[in-house]
Amino acid sequence: MEQANPTDRIRRSVTIEAPTNAAARIASALEEFWPAPDAVGLFEKGPELAEVFAHYSETPDMTMLEALVAAAADGEMVGPLRIEEIPNEDWVTLSQGQRGRVAAGRFLVHGSHEPIPPRRGVIEIDASQAFGTAHHASTKGCLMALDAVLKYRQPRTVADIGTGSGLLAIAAAKETNARVLASDNDEIAVRIAEENAQINGTPHIRFVTAEGFAHPTFLGLQADLIFGNLLKSILFALTPGFARHTAPGGLAILSGLTEDQAPSVEARFGDFGFMVKRRFILDGWATLLLCRRSAGPLSD
Repeated sequence: MEQANPTDRIRRSVTIEAPTNAAARIASALEEFWPAPDAVGLFEKGPELAEVFAHYSETPDMTMLEALVAAAADGEMVGPLRIEEIPNEDWVTLSQGQRGRVAAGRFLVHGSHEPIPPRRGVIEIDASQAFGTAHHASTKGCLMALDAVLKYRQPRTVADIGTGSGLLAIAAAKETNARVLASDNDEIAVRIAEENAQINGTPHIRFVTAEGFAHPTFLGLQADLIFGNLLKSILFALTPGFARHTAPGGLAILSGLTEDQAPSVEARFGDFGFMVKRRFILDGWATLLLCRRSAGPLSD
């Protein structure tokens, strides 16, 4: 009797779009579901939206999956659960959550599925439950802005607020001798960022779990450069903190903004002593490079 070839097994990919907070909960829930997926992760679709994926070598029960997703979403609106067969030749690629490499100025971001010899500017980041793989225009724009800054300045202190995967903090640490601090309000993201820093040879980055600048690590900090790849509403709320913790003459790289949201953020930061030095527009998303020209007001 002829035996079935294991490579003939039908494989499936399940995906769903969800708001960022719900997406992280859904990804965690899928990891605990049986049959266990071969890979689970998420990709940023925008500052407020993510695509969660789960790849299966056994066909999952879609009714149970839908119930699991609904419970993890906890009332937040999510997209439909989609399932598709995966060609065998693409299985290894997809099971590793592969996306192609991304070039942004001097930086080249790649996944572990595509080994590239270590060198300055090369960063290995896999898809995970933390945001920041450079595939979204907001993250890529931040790398391009950092590349532009490093052509004329070497910051001594860098902060990354809402670090996610740690990509921007790692990029700064690899290209400078700066002291690098990074925060995120998600403990899972902080753990993943620490792992990514180890992988990329930048273990000296200090990662903390905190809302914005609300951690003792930031007390008295006057950074030469601060990243904020965040939502518009969060950038508005944290503007006083950016003013307090950016040294006079220091820089802020802000993103997570659509092109039409950028002017209001520019105006908000302008009221706190920042001026626009450069705008990067990619696929309708804006990244702003600002300079704190004066002490300005330090509170609302």
